[in-house]
Order: sequence, then structure tokens, then C-alpha cells
Amino acid sequence: MSENIIFSNQIAKEFSITQTIASNVIMLLNDGCTVPFIARYRKEMTNTMNEEVVAAIQKRIEQLEELEKRKEFVLKSIAEQEKLTPDLENNIRNAKTLQDVEDLYLPYKPKRKTRAEIARQKGLEPLAKLIMSQSHDDVDAMAEKYINIEKGVENVKDALKGACDIMAEWVSENIKGRNLIRKIYHQDGIITSSVVKDKEVDAKTYQQYFDWKEPINEAPSHRILAMFRAEQEGFLKVKLRINDEDALKTLDNIFLKADNSSTDLVQDAIDDAWKRLLEPSLETEIRAMYKEKADEVAVKVFAENLRQLLLAAPIGQKRVLALDPGFRTGCKVVILNEYGALLHNETIFPHPPQSQIRQASNKIRSLVNAYKIDVIAIGNGTAGRETEDFIHGIAFDRDITAVMVNESGASIYSASKVARDEFPDYDITVRGAVSIGRRLMDPLAELVKIDPKSIGVGQYQHDVNQKLLTEELAHVVESCVNAVGVELNSASEQLLSYVSGVGPQLASNIVKYRNENGGFSSRKQLLKVPRLGEKAYEQCAGFLRIHGASQPLDASAVHPESYHIVEKMAKKLDVNVKDLIGNKELISKIKPTEFIESGVGIETINDIINELEKPGRDPRKSFEVFEFSKDVRTMNDLKIGMQLYGIVTNITAFGCFVDIGVHQDGLVHISQMSNQYIKDPNEIVKLNQKVKVTVTEVDIERKRISLSMKNIIINN
Repeated sequence: MSENIIFSNQIAKEFSITQTIASNVIMLLNDGCTVPFIARYRKEMTNTMNEEVVAAIQKRIEQLEELEKRKEFVLKSIAEQEKLTPDLENNIRNAKTLQDVEDLYLPYKPKRKTRAEIARQKGLEPLAKLIMSQSHDDVDAMAEKYINIEKGVENVKDALKGACDIMAEWVSENIKGRNLIRKIYHQDGIITSSVVKDKEVDAKTYQQYFDWKEPINEAPSHRILAMFRAEQEGFLKVKLRINDEDALKTLDNIFLKADNSSTDLVQDAIDDAWKRLLEPSLETEIRAMYKEKADEVAVKVFAENLRQLLLAAPIGQKRVLALDPGFRTGCKVVILNEYGALLHNETIFPHPPQSQIRQASNKIRSLVNAYKIDVIAIGNGTAGRETEDFIHGIAFDRDITAVMVNESGASIYSASKVARDEFPDYDITVRGAVSIGRRLMDPLAELVKIDPKSIGVGQYQHDVNQKLLTEELAHVVESCVNAVGVELNSASEQLLSYVSGVGPQLASNIVKYRNENGGFSSRKQLLKVPRLGEKAYEQCAGFLRIHGASQPLDASAVHPESYHIVEKMAKKLDVNVKDLIGNKELISKIKPTEFIESGVGIETINDIINELEKPGRDPRKSFEVFEFSKDVRTMNDLKIGMQLYGIVTNITAFGCFVDIGVHQDGLVHISQMSNQYIKDPNEIVKLNQKVKVTVTEVDIERKRISLSMKNIIINN
């Protein structure tokens, strides 16, 4: 039976799908199809499976492949030791998890020079077997036979001690015992933390964990990560404990068979195995397991925040004046055209110590008129609120919208190679201001240029498994980019690299071809790009848009492989394709079932019809302007009981952070998010959502603001 069939059986069972669907997904992935492509353009083969499920199957297949590789390694290792029996091989091949494989491998795993190994080299393993059988009462008489001064066994005591070391290792490697004690850890395990001596002052951030104890199965992910971080920093001692008596009783039930002097030695070996071998081993294992679970939750939180941030509403193609605020160094001003190109830059000094308010006002008014500015973008960092006040104080000749923009990560971009390549003749202050302006125009297109880990959403991103985090965030970016679609003739190389089937090298080749040939006039022209073959074209074409192309469908999400279906629809209605696009009256006359054909079912036909109604539609919401309270600018302005509007800037497992315009986000703890119990903050809020909050606590010294959303109507 092939590996793929084995996988399809398991995938079908785990994901509650038919084996045919499981096989189709595996085949598509093996054929090089991307997750967005499979979910969008192969619905008949997957029974309309969404991206999240396809991605989960892809990840599970990778895990199963790793499991099979490990099995083969273990089998080879044991075979080389000439200890592989048919039963052992069968057990390893049928193992369902890596843990099962490792448990089976443990007795055969090459070890450093352990006490048990030293005893074996002294020839004491037969004695250990005799004692372990507990069928002999005179252990001293048995042990005398194994005295061997040349090997270092000088007396009965030495022989019995060596035998006990071997028995202790057997106890610690017993699969049944390990599994039963694992259950005790999961059911009754306690995680404790205590402050390291003389670290009370330095560890003040972790004060709540100075004397902490709770069941490990009830500890939320953020608390586990916080304690482990504090331990890593040398502030806390963290332990996972179970009742010793429960563990020893479990092992006694497995190994004690009689009541004689042999049994007494076995009991000693069990006690030694627990304290010296099993407890440290299983504590490390269980810690790693809960750390992994906590990582998964934290990564999921980060990924969801990133998705919401990337899909934030764009203000669209407008002429933008962007400001990167500052006091002493002034405010950097840049002018961007509707395509995000830099037209002009300079610096103004409206704030102390220069306080050149009149000159700065005249300059801004002049730039707005000269470049026909539609909107002003203001970074929300240092001097952000003061700069917003300054802009609102200018009398413009027409209505001008001023918007505060979250500038998290702008400094990362401005110092990056991407920014240097894009603006080699400008310093980081200009690049940062450009990033702020472009972020307002199209958050997705700009944020893909920044390492997602630097954007500033999520929790404990530096403490979690970095490989897992990087892979998950890359998947989110890819998903968002392809959900929105990309304009082929204006997209940056970074944005193009996330398009299904493209990647960094092809993105670079596309941009180079575009620059050399004056842009693309059709999707088919992509096949002229070096190294972009039929497979890559199949994967990427539907996600790339060309507005103004001779083929009107090139500006839509209709895949080129389905153009003939649209042509049939147009012919049936006696119109051309161009007349059909966007014409709801004509489209309403289409009978979907008439266009079903081999490989193209009703799901794809309905997708095509929906796309014809709104070609190239953007799934993101419409942009809404938000303004903070003019009476609150710093933490000193806050009063207990004050109600304010704010913007959700970050969502964690323990609550959400809200920007209320005082340069310090406030925390709405999960217990303060609703009058009802909630398990996940995402049930209540979304990133960039406007919310109304009540100030419940202000700690200026620690720069902490506590907020509540109870008894308040949330505005979406």
C-alpha cells in the first residue's frame, strides 16, 4: 500500500471527509498546487473545502511524513544493533505518534555512559533479571555469584547496587508506566513558580508569579509563556509537580509481584527510577508539551491579528500628504501620488523647541493645493496627537481628511534593504513617512514589506517556536494577498512574491520583465517571463489583475482556464464578454446548470457568476475615519470612570489593547470585555475596531491603563 493511500485513510478519518476527497487534496498538494489555488479553483475536487482546512491537511501531511522518516531511522538503528524483532518492527510501524515511536526506541537508543550501562559492562544484567522476577528470596546468595573484582564488583553490595541501577532503567523505560504517569501529570499536575532569591526588585514585572500555583491543565497559554519567559530571564523558578505517592503507587502496581527480599530491591529500584530518571524526564517532556500547546495558541492569536491587520480597510488611490511626527527633529513631510509614488519631501517644525507654527501651516497649505492632496496621513507615534491638532488648526480651501495611522513597524521598513533598494537616495525619515502614507492607501500592499513579527500584534512572539510562527504568518500573508488579488502592473516585488505559485525569484523576474517591456497587456504574457512555466501560470494567473487589458476577464478573479465558460455564457445571451461583465440584468438570465462540464461543477460556475457581477471585487471593508477625544492627550488627562472611544490595536488570549490617544494603549482584560463569560476575545472585538471603553485604573509610574467594556455598546 503506498504512503499516499495510508495518509489518505488517516487524513479522511481525522478530518471527517471521504477518502476520495482526502486523496484529491493530497494529489493536488503533491502536484505543487498552493493552498489558495486549491481552495479557490478546485472546489469540485475538495467539496468546497476552505483554505484553513486545506492548510491544516497540508500541515498534517508534513507531520505524517516526519513520523515516517523517524520510524525508518529508528528501525534502521535497532536493526544495526541486531535487536529488531518482528513484533518490535510491527509496533514501530503501527505507532500513531512520535511519542509512541520514541517510547519504543528508548531501550535501544544509544546513551551516554549511564549507571545502568556501567553495571551491564560488569556483567550484572542476568542478576538484575533474576531479582526483577522476584522468584528468589536469598538475593545475597544470588549476588555472590556475580562478584568479579577485575570488573569492579568487589562484594555483594556492589553487585546488588549495579543490578538495582539496571532495574531502575527498565522501570523508567517501561511504556505502560510512562503513559500512566503522563495521565497523572495531565489530570493532576501542578505548575508552580517562585521568585529567585534577591531578584524581587528586578522581577517586579512578574510579581504575580512570585508564589504561584495552579493545575497545569487549567493554566492559560499566556500565563505559561509568561512564567517560562521569567524563568529564562533568571527571575523565577518554575516546576511541574505531581504527588510522588501517586507516581510510586502506579509503578508499584506494574512491577511488584511478590513479597520477599527480591521485591524489596525492586521497590528500591522503583523509588530510584522515579526520583532520578522518570520524574526529571517526564517533567521535561510535559513542560515541552504544554509549551508547544501554549506556542500554538499564541501563534494562532498572532496569525488572526495579522490577518485582520492586513485586511484592514484601504483608503484607496488618493493623493496623500504623509507626516512622520517629531518634536526636536521636526515632522518629515512626503507627498505621494495616487499610486504611492514619492513626489516631494521636506521637514517642518511646528512643535517646540522651534515652534514654527505659521511657517509650517503655510507650507502644508501650499503643498495641499499644489499637489491636489485628498487626505493627510499622520503617524501615531511621538508627537502624533500634537501633529493632529496642528493639522486640524489649518484653514484649508476645501475639505481635507486627516487620519491617524498606526506606524508600528514603519521604522523596521525604513531601515530595511527593501526600503534602501526602493529609495536609495533618501534617508530613513523619508522612507518612514512614505510607509505611513502608503499604509493608509493600502495596508496590505505596504505591510507585506515588513517582517510580520515586527508589526507589533500578538503575544509573546519572541518566546514561541520561531519556525512555527514564521510558517504560520507566511501562510496568513499569502492567504490575504491572494484573497484580495494583486494588480500585476503596479504591485511591488514583495507583494508579488506572496501570490500563489510565484515566490521571490519569479516575483523579481516579473518586475524585471515589466520594467523592460512597459508592463503587461494580458495574463498570457506572463508565460514570457523567464522561468515562469505552465504550472506557475496555472497557480498565479487567477490572482493577478490587469486593468485595461484587451481581455476584460484579465481584470477579474475568473481563472483563464474558465474563460471559455464565460464566452459560452455571453454567446448564449447573444452579447460579447465585455458587455456581460458587471451587467446584473444580463447575468441574472444565466442558468448555471447549463454550463456544467467535466471538471467544472456548480460551485465553480457560481463563483464565475459572482465574479462577473463584481469583477475584481475587494473583500475588505470600506474605510472609515476615526478621531480621538480632543480633551484627552496624555495619561495625566485620564480619570477613573471616564468613557472614551478608542481603536483595538492588539488582541491576546487574555484580552485586548485599545489606543485611546494617549501614546499608551490600555488593556481590556477578558473579564472586562463583556457582562457574559467569554472564552476568546475575538468573540467580542476585531483589530482596528472602534470601541467605547471606561477607564478603571491609571498607573502612570508603570505606564499601565486598565479599561472596561462592560455595560457599553460596541460600535462596529
